[in-house]
Formats: sequence, C-alpha cells, structure tokens
Amino acid sequence: MSRYALMIVVLGSLASFGATVLNAPVTISINVSAGRHPISPLIYGVSEGSSTALANLNAPLNRDGGNNASRYNWLINARNLDADWYFESYPYPSSTPGGAGDSFVSQSKLQNAQAMLTIPMIGWVAKLGANRSILSSFSVAIYGPQCSTDPWDPDAGNGVKSDCYTNITGNNPNDANVADSSTTEQAWVKHLVSTWGPAAKGGLAYYLMDNESSIWFSTHRDVHPIGAHATEIRGKVIDYSAKIKAIDSSAKIVAPEEWGWDGYLYSGYDQQYAAAHSWSAFPDRQNVMGGQDYLPWLLSQWKAAGHPIDVFSVHFYPQGGEFSNDVSSTMQLLRNRSTRQLWDPHYVSESWINAVVNLIPRIAGWVSTNYYPGTPLAITEYNWGAEGHINGATTQADILGIFGRLGLNMATRWTVPGATTPTYKAMQMFRNYDGSHSTFGDTSVSATGGNPDLLSAFAAQRTSDSALTVMVINKVLSGSTPVTLTLANFTASGSALVYRLTSANSIAHLSNQAWSGGSLKATVPPQSITLFVLPK
Repeated sequence: MSRYALMIVVLGSLASFGATVLNAPVTISINVSAGRHPISPLIYGVSEGSSTALANLNAPLNRDGGNNASRYNWLINARNLDADWYFESYPYPSSTPGGAGDSFVSQSKLQNAQAMLTIPMIGWVAKLGANRSILSSFSVAIYGPQCSTDPWDPDAGNGVKSDCYTNITGNNPNDANVADSSTTEQAWVKHLVSTWGPAAKGGLAYYLMDNESSIWFSTHRDVHPIGAHATEIRGKVIDYSAKIKAIDSSAKIVAPEEWGWDGYLYSGYDQQYAAAHSWSAFPDRQNVMGGQDYLPWLLSQWKAAGHPIDVFSVHFYPQGGEFSNDVSSTMQLLRNRSTRQLWDPHYVSESWINAVVNLIPRIAGWVSTNYYPGTPLAITEYNWGAEGHINGATTQADILGIFGRLGLNMATRWTVPGATTPTYKAMQMFRNYDGSHSTFGDTSVSATGGNPDLLSAFAAQRTSDSALTVMVINKVLSGSTPVTLTLANFTASGSALVYRLTSANSIAHLSNQAWSGGSLKATVPPQSITLFVLPK
C-alpha cells in the first residue's frame, strides 16, 4: 500500500469515528457600556399558557386570543369555533357567565403572569341549543350536502358545497350565533373589574380588540362574509375602547391584532375584493385611505380621535413554509435566515411576500409618524415551526434575542410548545435556565460580529447582580464553531457559569468557563444554544 493510499485510509477512519469538524472561528465583540436599553420582560409571553407552563417558562404574559376568541359569549360561557372547526358553537363546561375568562385570569395571576383577554368586536357571538347543546352554522339538513362534515356530527358541515370548491352563501347567522354589541361587551368588562379590580390595582390590564379582523370574511364567513371596511374597524376600535375605559380608565387597549403582511397593507374589504379582481383594484385604499397602507391609516385616524389604543399590536408568521414541521436541510437553513424579517432593512422575504419586511423597525416607524411616539409595540402571535426539533429551538432563541435587542415591548408566542420539546427548553434558557427562575439580563448591551445566518449572539446585564449574560446561538447544521467573546467595560477576568441546550434535548449545566484579559474562548457545537453568565 502506498503512503498516499495509507493517508486516505487513515482520514477515512477518522471521519467514520466522527472526528470533530471546526467551522470558521467567530469573534463577538461585547461592550457593556454601549447600546444599553431595557429589555421588557413582557417579550417572553405565551398564548393559552397553563399554570404549569407559566411556572416552568417563568412567563410574565399570557394571552387568550385566536380565532375562537372573536365569538366568545361571556353571558353563556360559550364560543364558536369558526372555520377552525366546522363553524360550531361549543359550550365551556361551566354555565357561569364569564367563567372561561375568569379562569384564565385566575391561573395567570397564580403564576404572576399578566393576562390579556380578547374582546369580540365582530358583532356576533356563540349561541347554544337546549341543555347547552352544540349548534352549527352550516347544517346539512338546512344547506344541503357539503364537502366535509364534523366526524362526530354529520349534520355540521364546513360551509363548502359538495364540489369542494364553492362556498355556501346566504346562511342565517342566527343558526348558531346571536347579535353582539359594544354595550354587551362593556357589561363583561364591568364583570371583570368587579371580580378582579381595575388594572391600576392589579386587575386585568390588557384588552385586545378582537383578532385578525381583516380576514373575518374567511375565518368567520358564516357571520361576516364581506371583508371589513377600513372605516368599520376604525369606528369599532374607537367605540369599544371608549366603552372599556368608561369602566376602567387604567385599562390598556391593544390593537389592531392584524394577521400578517396583507393585513398590514390592506383592509379586509380590499383583500377580499382585490383577490377576486386579479389584485388590480383596492377600493378602500383608493376611495377612503388616500392611497395609504392600512395600518398607518388606522393609526392616523385613531390619533385624530384622541388616544383609543395604548399598545400597537400585530401578528407575524413567516410565509415560506417555516411554520411547519418540515426539517429538511433546505427548510432549516431558511429558518436560520428568515428571522431577518424581524429586523433587517435589506433582507427580502423568501416567500410570496417578496419584499423587505423589516417588521419591528417598520411598525415603530408607523407609530412614530402616525400616532404617539413611544407607544408600546407588540407581536402577539408568531411561530416559526419545528418546535420538536433543535432547529425550531435555535430559531425561537434567536427570535427572543432579537426582540430584546430591538426593544420590542411585548410578545406572546402562539402557542406554548410541548413541554418535552427543545423549543420549550429554548424559552427556558432565557427565563428559567437553572430551574430556579434565573433569567437572561434585563438591560441589553452591544454584541456584534459574525454572520447571523450561522451564529447569533445577544448580551445583556442583569440588574439583580450586575452579571453579564451572553446567549450564543449556533445555527449551523454541522460542525462545531470556535467562539471568542471580547469584553469591553466589564471585569477583565473571572469564571463564567455555562448552560447549554443541544439536540440531546436537555439543558446541561457545564463546567465553569474561565476568561482573562477581557476575552472568553469556547467552542460551541452545531445547532446549540449556550448561555454564559459572567459575574461582575
């Protein structure tokens, strides 16, 4: 055997035994005196969190929302499941008025989380049959055979004719719903305040103005088949806000809770009309909004009406397939890149959006220009998928780091990841990495360097002990990465605590890492989240 052949064999043997492959080294420059601003704890919120989840995630904010919340009937404690589930009105177990809302507030308060409740504005809420029985909006007996029916109730159809293409129109909304008004919802607010006190004294602080109103024509087409005009949403938010604040002047109104990109730019009416006319005409934009985008127009109208909203909120889901369980290499790499939609003024969304989203700076600019500068910003629904995979975990950690770095005020993930998933543990890395509710720092500081598609890093200082916390998120699919943290305006040497989450799916407390000369060197494995806690 030749020397060359022997070398090939040896190298092949090393590869077969998993010899470590190192990626290009990355230097992260951290300056504790630069870029300092508070990190709001409310960015670590969830939706529909149980008491156990709220405790384990140390989540300070818990949102009750989603499509079903649009038709919650507090008087009979029932909801309609809309297009999510055959447009059926379902009872909660208890008939106590407001029971579901009270239970949600109670379990949130028990875990020191602030609750957010959705106030229906759509104009219809759920109705029940005799003995609290389920009612459906598209009965087969009334409206004929349909494409699909509830597996447990063959009379409850999905509102699509047997051709599985044509929607049933002209149904009677009263079949499974009753008319609702701001006065009825004001009575619910009175109930909430009498039960929990006003917001200023520890009661419910956040009232969300319905949910994704610009697509009611789709999600709630049994009661609102025509897309909501811009003027309808403008007026309803003003009306409902006034009704709520007449009961509790300290309450915070959160709006508009829009679903995503088209919902930022076009009213519901325009979305529906344009889709039916080759996206060639937008009546509200042309005739009512003076050519403006929808959300900036709403803000300017609300400013002219006084100060009806206190928190400006949107939803965002990536549109390139990331919100799925797809963990192909191609999709994992897209997830790694697409969080840029939250912050990068040069990144063009790799989806049908095909435009620069730059979400957080964009909505901040809208508020500063069209409403009241300094109004808190919220992303009250988001999800990048793959929660059962380490790629979903690194993406979730990246998102939380971005929220803190950009100074977002509030965020609630849709929904709570499964407790056994790495994404759940990624959230714990920021809020409960040691099982004792120890957290990432609450003052963001400058951390720069590296390619964020491959490795991102976020740094903060913790008020309670002045420790510097550095979250290093290695996104690469293979190969370990040497990392150097250079520290400016901080203790030059010491011993850091190290916690790490990998595909092994557990948060490991590793041996302490020494640093000296203002430099900490480490090697981080692929698809990992590593937290360094550097005491001052």
